[in-house]
Amino acid sequence: MISSAQHDMLDESGWPVSDPSTAGDAPAQKRPRDDLFTRFASRIAWFAGQPAAFTAAASIILPWLVTGPLFACSDSWQLVVNTATTIVTFLMVFLIQNSQNRDVAASQAKLDELSRAIDPARNEFIGIEHRTETEIEHIRDALEREFGSDRPHVAIASIERMKERT
Repeated sequence: MISSAQHDMLDESGWPVSDPSTAGDAPAQKRPRDDLFTRFASRIAWFAGQPAAFTAAASIILPWLVTGPLFACSDSWQLVVNTATTIVTFLMVFLIQNSQNRDVAASQAKLDELSRAIDPARNEFIGIEHRTETEIEHIRDALEREFGSDRPHVAIASIERMKERT
């Protein structure tokens, strides 16, 4: 069963509302700036994970290394790369975290929908990601006690079913 707090986060058709403060209102409008940032962050995070990103970084660092003796490895020469890498790292942290947050939220929404769709599933687990770490640890410990070591045959049967699917 869905709690009243979770119900307040659904629109009139039963779909999750992206901004809980607009629950019950007209569907939230996408802001062009958010959409632009989302696309930009996604593309940068994707590129950062590609071999070409490593090649690009190495092609910038290699000339810097080669010019070290030319500038007698001066403080200015070192400051150039230290400043550049600090700035790039600082910005990448936020871009990658943004992409990670969206990926996690999308995965959580999919898991919540699966939980709603599966009849024997317990819907009270929907939204537990919003609880404190301690509360989640207590829930996990209770689940492990309930379904853990005393029922290894369930896990083995589950693994066997998964193997048969592939």
